[in-house]
Amino acid sequence: MNSVRSPIAAALARQAFPGRLIARSVGVNGGKADQFVHEVMGEIGIDMSVHTPHILDELVANHFDLVITLSDDALEAVTRKRLEAGAVESWTVSDPSLVEGSRDVVLAAYRQLRDGLGKRVRERLEPLVSGGSQIH
Repeated sequence: MNSVRSPIAAALARQAFPGRLIARSVGVNGGKADQFVHEVMGEIGIDMSVHTPHILDELVANHFDLVITLSDDALEAVTRKRLEAGAVESWTVSDPSLVEGSRDVVLAAYRQLRDGLGKRVRERLEPLVSGGSQIH
């Protein structure tokens, strides 16, 4: 719904590589802003209040160096959309919005997602933005 995983990943990519890449975040279905996302991203200095959830059908561009999907239904939707991409990768990441428990338990799940995506985004995108062609 473009309210948790993808917006976090795109924001982390922009923070890690300012001015060196264009990162877009779209979902398969429409959604609304997630307050836990705002909170955990604010902890690391990223203001998510500027994020408006978008869906794949709103995407104007159709050619990308790399497309990364973060949910099971996203890969199928990307295939149906027939985007031109140097590579398409599907990353399995948990959805912290499904975690039940106290506020602290839920926030911990969001932080775990944020930190895990941050590491993975930096590792995957560094070769691309440093001039190497690491698209498979």
